[in-house]
Amino acid sequence: MRLQESIQSQRQQLRQIMRNKRLNLSEQEQIQASNSIIVPAMALIEKYKATNFAFYLPFNNEICPLPLINELSAQQKQIYLPVLHPFSKGNLLFIRYDNCKKSLKLNRFGILEPVLNVQKILPLNQLDIIFTPLVACDKSGNRLGMGGGFYDRTLAQTSSNLIKIGLGYKFQQVDKLPVEHWDMPLDYIILG
Repeated sequence: MRLQESIQSQRQQLRQIMRNKRLNLSEQEQIQASNSIIVPAMALIEKYKATNFAFYLPFNNEICPLPLINELSAQQKQIYLPVLHPFSKGNLLFIRYDNCKKSLKLNRFGILEPVLNVQKILPLNQLDIIFTPLVACDKSGNRLGMGGGFYDRTLAQTSSNLIKIGLGYKFQQVDKLPVEHWDMPLDYIILG
């Protein structure tokens, strides 16, 4: 039991440290980092000939994927954003993003998400690549999120064909994360 408490304590401390570092980034540092992820992301997209992408909208100074989203939208690629599942607590649905602010709303956590429209839902098995936010990561592809488990539960339901890519700042990578059995590793991590 003490080992479990120790792991949880380490994870919470790491979350706090990384969130504070993120909040202290200047606007220029955020813009520079967001732009620097485009080239490596596009290389992976080309490698996998992907067309359907799940992204996120940044919250609490998470690295911003909007420059990459705009690049892909200009190429007529399909972009999907997560929505809190209305019936399956703790899970995510992915809704087609039409690049319109009017089609977004704040969820119960204060995070922007598309307005739920069942006609715009894409089943998880039809996504090619999912780009996830992260609080911290390590060189083995482990990801530490905000602690709600939404992405871990969602990724656990996906096929092995879905490419999972974490996006973050360089300082968010540590040597080794304290991991739990439910943590879902990523295929790639791109740091800006």
